[in-house]
Amino acid sequence: MKQYAQMSASELSALKNELEGAFSKYKESGRKLNTTRGVPSDEQLALCNEMLTCLSAEDYKSTNGTDCRNYGGLDGIPEVKKIFADLLDLTPDEVIVGGNSSLALMFDNVSVNVSHGVRDGKPWQSQGQVKFLCPSPGYDRHFTICNYFHIDMIPIAMGNDGPDMDIVEKLVASDPMIKGIWCVPKYSNPTGIVYSDETVKRFAKLKPAAEDFRIYWDNAYAFHGLGNSKEEIPNIIRLCEENGNPNMVYVFSSFSKVSFAGASVTCMASSKSNCEYIKKRLTAQTIGPDKLNQLRHARFFRDAAGVLAHMEKHAAILQPKFKLVTDTLKRELDGLGIAQWTNPSGGYFVSFDSLDGCAKRIVTLCADAGVALTPAGATYPNGIDPKDSNIRIAPTCPPLAELKDALEIFCLAVKLASAEKYLSA
Repeated sequence: MKQYAQMSASELSALKNELEGAFSKYKESGRKLNTTRGVPSDEQLALCNEMLTCLSAEDYKSTNGTDCRNYGGLDGIPEVKKIFADLLDLTPDEVIVGGNSSLALMFDNVSVNVSHGVRDGKPWQSQGQVKFLCPSPGYDRHFTICNYFHIDMIPIAMGNDGPDMDIVEKLVASDPMIKGIWCVPKYSNPTGIVYSDETVKRFAKLKPAAEDFRIYWDNAYAFHGLGNSKEEIPNIIRLCEENGNPNMVYVFSSFSKVSFAGASVTCMASSKSNCEYIKKRLTAQTIGPDKLNQLRHARFFRDAAGVLAHMEKHAAILQPKFKLVTDTLKRELDGLGIAQWTNPSGGYFVSFDSLDGCAKRIVTLCADAGVALTPAGATYPNGIDPKDSNIRIAPTCPPLAELKDALEIFCLAVKLASAEKYLSA
């Protein structure tokens, strides 16, 4: 088929009528398909069902003798601290284990910095209008945290190697009100981009105008490769140490898509000095975490190698779904000049870019046919995509048959919205 840009008005009009006819059949089918969020499927969750029965009635003690039924252990039991440390190439005293939500750890950290300052420095809220750099398209929940604390967001364009570091370096060095940047360095949400070694090194060498500037390094998908070759990124904590910025980065990671999304374990990692400061704060915040859940994870996975072996099972479930997405998009849309998309080697999403001005229309058309997508613009600060082109496809949860139906509807919607755009030009 011709590219849409090469079609005459009569050809586009005929195509539009044909697409509308095909689309109406889906609208009448009464389908209800949900691909709004990147959540694990039932099949993935079932991989950890044995974790629910792996504790015995006689042994609730951690390796250091802590009774996990009782108080204490603010920064996590030794077994889980070591698992995270080994996975992230750190030492256990650089790791604080949290509950089931790494997002809660990020929110808490920003909240403390707003109200009490970084390491008891001047509170952000008393300094003026705080700003964060937000690589975009990016993770909508990061942007929601900024909105909650009335932090201005500055979008930073993403390339194949990560954020535009020329812009990042310039802004961070020139504006003392820029206090942070959100990063998803490995299999980035939603693009699947893996930061290049050079990008990570440039982050570690940043010279911020603000002494209380921090990098929020959300390594949520660190263990979520899809293929045989696993991507690796440099150790940002070590690089920051080497470049005289030992306390500049907070690393977050999570088992939310490794074990049970609602009952996992997470961690925050940073310099030993930062971790000691945070542990002092935790004495005012909690009497202790859910150590039984931590112990379940330690007994089930045993060690970092056990986690990585487990993730091979996840990859086997997810690979066919991601292949279905890329195969369908290529078959239906390749060569038409109306879309482009990522082909990630890990993570939970495919990032799709339509013609400018079409994303909202595509999402609406899909909703009319019973397919729920993440709202257009969600991957940008304040929900505003300046091009109205980016859509996050989340293929992980639906069964393959439902995903196939959703993708067929999606491709029809893309074609129809594109034809409408050219006809209205």
